[in-house]
Order: sequence, then C-alpha cells, then structure tokens
Amino acid sequence: MAVNLASLIGNPKNKNLAKKFTAFNNFLDSSIGQTLGLRKGFVKTLYYGAYGGTKIVSMISGGGGSAKADPARLAAKTPSDFFDLNYTEEQIMVQESIKQYGLKVREAAEKVDEKFEIPQNLWDEYYALELAYFQIPESLGGMMKEKNTVTNMMTVETLAHADLGMALALYTSNSVLNALVRWGSDAQQKSLVPKFLEPKPTKASIALNEPTALFSPYELATTAEKSGNGYTINGLKNMVPLHGIADYFLVIAQTKESGPQAFIVNKGAAGLTITADRGMGLNSAQLGQLKFDNVKVEASALLGEGSGFNYEDYINYSKLGWCALAVGCCQAVLDYVIPYANDRFAFGEPISHRQAVAFIIADIKIEMDSMRILTQRAAAKAEQGMPFAKEAFLAHIMCSDKSMQIGSNGVQLLGGHGYIRDFPVQRWYRDLRAVSIALNGVHI
Repeated sequence: MAVNLASLIGNPKNKNLAKKFTAFNNFLDSSIGQTLGLRKGFVKTLYYGAYGGTKIVSMISGGGGSAKADPARLAAKTPSDFFDLNYTEEQIMVQESIKQYGLKVREAAEKVDEKFEIPQNLWDEYYALELAYFQIPESLGGMMKEKNTVTNMMTVETLAHADLGMALALYTSNSVLNALVRWGSDAQQKSLVPKFLEPKPTKASIALNEPTALFSPYELATTAEKSGNGYTINGLKNMVPLHGIADYFLVIAQTKESGPQAFIVNKGAAGLTITADRGMGLNSAQLGQLKFDNVKVEASALLGEGSGFNYEDYINYSKLGWCALAVGCCQAVLDYVIPYANDRFAFGEPISHRQAVAFIIADIKIEMDSMRILTQRAAAKAEQGMPFAKEAFLAHIMCSDKSMQIGSNGVQLLGGHGYIRDFPVQRWYRDLRAVSIALNGVHI
C-alpha cells in the first residue's frame, strides 16, 4: 500500500532514493537522453526486472501467439490484514517520473483551461511515460502479473496534483484499458488492448453520467435492447471526457436481461450525436454529451460478451478514481496556500499568524489525510481481491464532501486573489465541485 512521497520525507532511505531518481530522471529528459532515446529503454528495463518479465514487447502483437479461449486476467495480490502506507521503490520511481511531467502540466494548466484543449506536445509526453504497460498482463504485451490498483491510484493522484481536469482527460483512456483487462472477452482484448501500446495510443472514454436530477448509477435512463444479433441503444450521456477526440466510448446502459452493462461504441456509429458539454469546471477534460438515437451495435460490443462483468465493482473502481483525483487536487491546494499565507502580509505580519487562517489550513491537512487514507485502504483491498464496496463508499462520501470544502477554503484564504484567474485556486475549486456528481472517465 502507499502514501504520497511528501509523507515519506522523514525516511532518509526514501528521501535519498527520490533525490537520486529525480536527478537521473532529469538526465533522461535532457537533450542527450532524448537524442539517445534512453527513457523508453530505461523504463522497460526497470519494470521487466522488477516484475520478473522475460518477454520482449516487440514480439507480442494484437492477434499474435496462440489463441486463447479465456481472456487474460491479472491475479489478485496475497490478502493481508496489514495496511502498508509505504510505496515500493518501483512505485516511487514511477511517481517521480509523473511528477516531472506534472510540472509541465501545471505550467500549461490555465491556458488549457481557457482553450478547452490539451496541446499535442503534452499528449506526446504523456504517451512517452508508457503507463499502459503497467496495466496490461504479460500475455497481452504488458508487464504485469498481478493487479496494480494501488499504482493506478497513485498515478491518478499525482496527475491531479498537477491539474485535475487534465488528469481526467489524460487518464480516461487508461481507465477504459483497465475495464478491458478486468472484464473484456478474449476477442475484445486481442483486438483493442494492443492499440494502447502503440506510439500514438488509441483514445477512449467512459460514458456513465446522465443529465438527470439526483443521478444514480443504479437508475439509468439509457437503455440497450436486444435487436436481432445485437443491441439498440437509446438515451443521453453527459460529462463525457474527450468527447470530440475519443475513437470509441465505453457506454453504460440498462438492459432488461442483465441490468446495467457496458458497450463499446464507435464514435462514428449511426444515430450517435456528439456535442460539447461545457460546465463551470473540468474544461481541460473536453466534456461532451452523447445522444443515442437507435444506435445499433453488434453483440460483440457488449463488454465481456455477456460473461463476468461486475457492475458494482465497476462503480466502486470509478469512485476510487474520483477519490484519487480529489486527493491529488486537494494536496495542490494545501501546497499552494501554506507559502501564500506565510508570504502574504497584513497589518505588519504574515496572515498565517492569524488563528483563523492557521486553523483553516490545519483543517485542510486533516481532511485531506483522511481522504487519502480511506482511498488507500479501499484500493489496497481491491488490489488483494477482497470485498471493498464499503471502503469505496466511505472514501467517496468523504472525498465528495471535504474536497468541495477544501476547494472553497483555498479560495477563501486568498481573499480577492482567490477569485482571479491569475491564481490557480479558482480553477481547483471549480474542478473539485465535480467530485460529488461525476463517475465518468476515471476507473483505476
């Protein structure tokens, strides 16, 4: 299990490791490292060694190898009654690499929020991290043998510390990949999973939310009715990330036979209308609406092709994804308001000397740590294949409530500055408002 690197600073071993890797990571990103293409080779070598892989990725293709009737699945890690809050050395290295990328995300965040579009260079650098390899079983070309839920949680949290909206946009394709690995059929995996390992990976998104009052994922208005050898989908989805650039969508619809199910729907499907859905926040995620008017899909579009899809687990994994987003963004708020309160003078002293200000900052820290621990506990149980519905529910309730409060307090602590776009807290506040109402996009 894991905790943010900042909380490990007291451990000299972890501190030295992080410093050494940061220096080496900077070398990989230098002009020499980029010219020689060192990063790609280093990351693959590291993880093949760490997880005992012996295959060469280039030898594995989408349909290559012997055909398997059963889909590839990642095994659960050994269950334990202990709750370890430390990241492994490999996880710390991944986190440090994402943090380096996050510096560029943070720098571009406000411009991206205004333009509603992530520039291609940030997409390219995100692809260079090759996070998909750490989600995919070895038999499908990845590097994993066991579930990696905690690492996924850490990844989402670290991206959200840079910018929540862009974290949602960047990771939504990885979220679809997680669903394919967990529940996809053998044919779906062999057809779709290799596309996430290409130099320009496929973009995909999740469509679950609906524009209804008091939306519940267990009361869906979008339906999928059997029609011949396939299904006909009708309904409306909103707050769908990457609506304009996703190649396909994982759409959740209600069926009469099996309750809510997930369907793989191509963006060019007849009867599917895609429009922008701009709200108060998450502009970087390029949210949109999907309107289904008698959209016909084949039976093979049903995720898992009728076998093994667990909708309750699907919702719980999505809740944990949004919890990770909330924790990362709230950490950004805390990291910003502490130096601001120390440097901002009023009446001859820093405003942090005022008890009212100090107490608000202390509350942010207490609430954020509670959010993180609840999320970590749920992710650890999920990774070990243990029931985690209760833990996911408690984490989501805590994150939904406290993240909005933390975002509001961040604006309040900056006073008039908190309302101005020159300061990032207004953007974090707008983005955090979505935590309590959205389940789209993130599935760790």
